[in-house]
Amino acid sequence: MRLFVSMAAMVCLFHGGVNAQTSDLLHYVQPLSGTAASTTASSQKHGSGTESYANTIPAVGLPFGMTQWTPQTNTTENKCFPPYTYRDSLLTGFRGTHWLSGSCTQDYGSFTIMPIAGHFTTDYATPFSHDKEISTPAYYKLTLPAVSTEITATARCSMIQFTMEKTDSLYLLLTPNSDRKEGVVNIDTARHEITGYNPVHRIYQGWGQPAGFSGYFVMQVEQVAPLAKPGYAAYYLQKGEQVRVRIGTSFTSIEAARKNLEAEIPGWDFAALKAQHEAVWNKALNQIKVATSVEKDKRIFYTAFYHAMQHPRLFNDVDGSYPRFAGDYQTEHISKGDYYDDYSMWDIYRAQLPLFEILQPTLVNDFVNSLVLKGQQGGWLPIFPCWNSYTAAMIGDHSTAFIASAFNKGIKNYDVNAAYALMRKNAFEMAKGEDYLNGKGRRALDTYIKYGYIPMEDSVPIAFHKKEQVSRTLEYAYDDYALSTVAKALGKTADYKILAKRAQNYNNVIDPKVGMARGRYANGTWYTPFSADHKEPYITEGTPRQYTFYVPQDVTGLAKKINLEAALDSLFEKDEYWHGNEPGHQVPFMYNFTAAPYKTHAVVQKILREEYADGPGGLSGNDDAGQMSAWYLFAAMGFYPVDPVSNQYELSIPIFDSVTILLPDNKQFQLKVIRTGNRRGMVFNGKKLEGHAITYEQIMQGGELDFFF
Repeated sequence: MRLFVSMAAMVCLFHGGVNAQTSDLLHYVQPLSGTAASTTASSQKHGSGTESYANTIPAVGLPFGMTQWTPQTNTTENKCFPPYTYRDSLLTGFRGTHWLSGSCTQDYGSFTIMPIAGHFTTDYATPFSHDKEISTPAYYKLTLPAVSTEITATARCSMIQFTMEKTDSLYLLLTPNSDRKEGVVNIDTARHEITGYNPVHRIYQGWGQPAGFSGYFVMQVEQVAPLAKPGYAAYYLQKGEQVRVRIGTSFTSIEAARKNLEAEIPGWDFAALKAQHEAVWNKALNQIKVATSVEKDKRIFYTAFYHAMQHPRLFNDVDGSYPRFAGDYQTEHISKGDYYDDYSMWDIYRAQLPLFEILQPTLVNDFVNSLVLKGQQGGWLPIFPCWNSYTAAMIGDHSTAFIASAFNKGIKNYDVNAAYALMRKNAFEMAKGEDYLNGKGRRALDTYIKYGYIPMEDSVPIAFHKKEQVSRTLEYAYDDYALSTVAKALGKTADYKILAKRAQNYNNVIDPKVGMARGRYANGTWYTPFSADHKEPYITEGTPRQYTFYVPQDVTGLAKKINLEAALDSLFEKDEYWHGNEPGHQVPFMYNFTAAPYKTHAVVQKILREEYADGPGGLSGNDDAGQMSAWYLFAAMGFYPVDPVSNQYELSIPIFDSVTILLPDNKQFQLKVIRTGNRRGMVFNGKKLEGHAITYEQIMQGGELDFFF
């Protein structure tokens, strides 16, 4: 029965080894981190407005769950307004949310429950104090003068416990958060339930169009309400009396939400449920153990780990049902594994997904299989699949890069041939007509293939990001390289030769005269004037200097084209490195490809100190579905996937005395820092490590990597 498998999987998924001792690491996690304006040392570099916020929320749920639970201070589902921000002082309820953690997007299919004491009113915003909040990944509590609220949650459901702080009436108001006023709420007095749904609409490409599914919910009350009216239940309670509700959610139907609830929360024991969820989170966090006397570093590390386990989002019910990708209220069924969505792919292919290629290969297999299913259902491999729809939100084709990365690591328990066919279609065919309008395929692929770069004349119309020709060229070249590795492994020699050649297209947009990336016209002339350190129309969210280093597939080749060490020195000396722009995340580790690899450690340590901090303002900008946090995890542990497809990780030095990663099959990979007073190199399993990198295969075999310095 799938029902048992679903709940058991969440407990077993983050096993950390059968015999591993589980420590209490949950108390290090700060879910409020990223909900306030940045207070990091670098916060002044990143501007104001939404860029100064990480846009995370104090999410209660299980890793990669369907629905998170959060206190609500913002009642809308508008873009760039998360449900909760630390600066707000008025509570408007507790939301079952599908907010894309750390993003500047919008919520969808959400609903809110608000306890109202005294007399019922629609003006129910209530002042609250952060001193009265308790926030962990498994539990949230807020005490108000009249009523306290406690929340714990499973992957798809939650239990909320309300306790009266004084004798009074209590009303529970349930509201769908539809800015379009489309949500529906119904009371079923026979079942003692409140049910409803909230239609989802697309964002970015096809903005505002129906997404073809809704967020559904079922709320059940432990005791029968003496009074029921549309949208709320009412009680008269003595001080200390409690009311418990349990809520199921689904993306397919109200009945499915009810079945999810029956499966995941069959009883009413709040304390036992909370303890179970705390155990799941401790198992997950214990998969990486760090040793240090600096408690602040542990708080930052385990908070980052929590943020890295929010997405992709579980999308199927306990019976395997899920809404068809880019469909119209059609339901599909997955019989093996789980189906996921909300891939902020431009961000997370770099470090967040590679982290779980190490920690949870089986989970990553489900992620890849979900992408293949999307491609089969919609006809094209999605570029940036969110809201279970095509979006074309960002540039590049990094679903291809991610699948290639997983494939090269031996993670391939899915239809490999179907995956290759979809990736190849993205690389060789340009979508036309309705397909293009709906966000399918690579933008500007035709001119990219014709010229070997996207010329300035191609303005890339009907795209969320227009122009940005040089950045697109650089990222397509990486994706072509990624696909070439799969083509080679599958014996598709003709494709391999074409793609390997296209992987060198980065050369076509690096102007040797200035030693940087630069816009180029179809006739080969360069865009003028050239400004290295200003945002240009041909660059995505950055400058030519910053994007010059986006050649992760061929750093040695780039080093031959430009003076790499001098270029890196100039970037950091001029303070032009922008950590908030993901295409630069590999840059600090590129010193390993120069004659001065020791500079990697110095630069990485500076970024760790300046871009991350403790407390609500602990992130310097948008966390982008956990990518910023995953960068911290890798960098703090002392290695990073500059090129995830290659299975190679560039080394720095951990900030901890030791790091122990619990691998599948009860293996361990340990990194130790041995301070000798001089830099003496690295030793892996008793043998001196040549170079400044370690491979996926070495990590997964387990053992010990010692850093002597």
